[in-house]
Amino acid sequence: MQEINGNIWTYHYHGRWIIVTTNGAIKKNGAAVMGRGVAKELATRYPDFPGTLGATILSSGNNVYAFSKYRVITFPVKDGWRKKADMVLIEKSLRQLVELVNKTDLSDKFYMVRPGCGYGRLDWETEVKHLCEKYLDNRFIITHVNEIEINRRT
Repeated sequence: MQEINGNIWTYHYHGRWIIVTTNGAIKKNGAAVMGRGVAKELATRYPDFPGTLGATILSSGNNVYAFSKYRVITFPVKDGWRKKADMVLIEKSLRQLVELVNKTDLSDKFYMVRPGCGYGRLDWETEVKHLCEKYLDNRFIITHVNEIEINRRT
């Protein structure tokens, strides 16, 4: 696993696969709830994606999925959008992610945000990082937008 300052959308724009953290919540219309963070950014860029993900979750559960059309892998960190991220689910998602990448030839590098941190309310250094290091090799790049970049946007 590598860590860099940056934005996953920059890499996605250049044709790389990204891993987007999600929750398992489904709206009445069948679309996945994607209202905050990187999931919201994905839904804004691809308005049909919440419906696609919602249908997949309804048919196969809240798991890791690859969507070639979008060059996106979903990564569940919680079962409901209001809940705090769940370390047990994150570990399950890490195992599924590595299994998926190992059995397919999707890419050589995958970019993702710190899973469960941010709106998931987990701490990277004390709760999540060690678990990611246990499962992820150098194909996986954790991107983090530093405070200087955040301040430029506001």
